[in-house]
Amino acid sequence: MKSLSIKDIAKTARVSNSTVSRALRNSPLVNRETGDLIRRIAEDAGYRPSAAARSLVTRRTHTIGVVVTTISDPFVADVVSGIEDAAEAQGFSVFLANSHAEPAREKRVVRSFEERRVDGIIVTSSRVGSLHVSMLSRMEVPIVLLNNQHDNEAAHSVMIDNRGGSFAATQHLASHGHRRIGYIGDRGGYQSDAERLSGYQAALEAAGIEFDPALVVRGDGRPEGAREALGQLLSLADAPTGVFCYNDMSALGAMHEAGKRGLRIPEDLSLVGFDDLYISQYLNPPLTTVRQPMTGMGRMATETLLRLIAREPAPPVVTVHGELIVRESVCAPRTARARSARARSAG
Repeated sequence: MKSLSIKDIAKTARVSNSTVSRALRNSPLVNRETGDLIRRIAEDAGYRPSAAARSLVTRRTHTIGVVVTTISDPFVADVVSGIEDAAEAQGFSVFLANSHAEPAREKRVVRSFEERRVDGIIVTSSRVGSLHVSMLSRMEVPIVLLNNQHDNEAAHSVMIDNRGGSFAATQHLASHGHRRIGYIGDRGGYQSDAERLSGYQAALEAAGIEFDPALVVRGDGRPEGAREALGQLLSLADAPTGVFCYNDMSALGAMHEAGKRGLRIPEDLSLVGFDDLYISQYLNPPLTTVRQPMTGMGRMATETLLRLIAREPAPPVVTVHGELIVRESVCAPRTARARSARARSAG
């Protein structure tokens, strides 16, 4: 069956092709009665506008390219959900591609999206960094980096307040009496790791705890790397009683390693993560962590990108504050609990 065209609708409604086009866009230049008639004819005939033809006129494809590190990352799923919700609400489709956390691959994917004439690009946890600033500055489509991992002034960005979140996490451990607090970071040399380390150090200073470089070890942001990192911390003569982890996946690995060594969480070792992944509330014990509003950040990145596509002003950096979610993976260290018990019995 031949699909109905704008020309066919115009012939049926006895109006010009341009009037049909305007009516289907709900243009105020077409009077209400004529517009209603045209739209009714189109609907009855099952008319669907051609995206290709529309893009030739508007010079837009109503598509957004999204580059993620890997779709297997639980963080990515919530972020992409927010991106898709905001994009769909404005009539945009989303194309997804993996970078596998490889800067060269990320660069190729971004260029591929540009060649495919997407209207804009969002890159999550970008690894391109200062090395590719010139490429980003020459991009013919707007780009927004979400939680970019290197300083980059060539693109707009949406960022979590890494320093504030890690300060709250470390302060929480200190408020329970921990004085030996470790940090399991990410050895990738990323901006987020540097900022979370800075917040950790600031919280120690605020609590009157001297910073010990031996208590800072780095994994790979995944459970495997965190298991090895925790092993290094536990091998110290004066091992930590509490540990702040770069992310929840690292906390998951640390929790597993502690269990293998016969340590109980939080009785023998307190842990705090960062992200608040969906699984964190179902760990044993449920993980205390810093919540990133992942779906909300995806929406914010899309809203920023849509403003840029429409050539409207948008803030160069949007900073989102995390929230400390207190669950059951932190308690006072054993020595502090013993002192507290003696004090109660003496009273």
